[in-house]
Amino acid sequence: MASSSKKRARIISAIASRIYFFVIILQVPLFRFPCRIGMCTTPIEVALSQLIASEVFPDVAVKAFLYPGVVAKAVIGNTAIPSYEDLLNFCKFSYMKEAPAATDLKHLEVIGGSYLCIVGGFLGLIKPGRASLFGMLLVIWGIAREIVLGKHVATKDPSKAVSIYSTVWIPVVCAFFSVRGDVRKLIRSCKAKHIAKKLQTYSKAKCK
Repeated sequence: MASSSKKRARIISAIASRIYFFVIILQVPLFRFPCRIGMCTTPIEVALSQLIASEVFPDVAVKAFLYPGVVAKAVIGNTAIPSYEDLLNFCKFSYMKEAPAATDLKHLEVIGGSYLCIVGGFLGLIKPGRASLFGMLLVIWGIAREIVLGKHVATKDPSKAVSIYSTVWIPVVCAFFSVRGDVRKLIRSCKAKHIAKKLQTYSKAKCK
């Protein structure tokens, strides 16, 4: 029973980790939040806009992170794939806005959470942990706080409004199920309840 739980937990964790990785690396839109390139919709856009602004990340590395998502969007939308050289212009990373340090500090949860989402995605392929889940929860908390407290200026243009997409729950669920220990506990708990229910049914039938 223990070995069966471990095996199932390992399989579920591996599948969840890979789904999470592809959601992040292929840049599935998860939210809409103001950043240096205008409005960011993925953790990769948030993190890369910060790294380029701080000039600590070379353009080659930035393009390597951006390209899978750009290709995926082009294939799904049946549009032309931009050239590798023109990638930064295409993704608006060449026209970033100046932002004071105070603004970045106000958005610390979203920025920090985005970094954790990316790091957790790559670490999950080797050894799944809680970095992915913490990252997603930080991002959701930061954006939700922005919406609830009304810190972002209201706008009539829906494309400029801060929001959380329903797709955000895909990586959240995957991040939770990628933690093998938690999945194992969940499986054991479900098995224990199932056995208890069977015993209860059997005892009732015997009494009759």
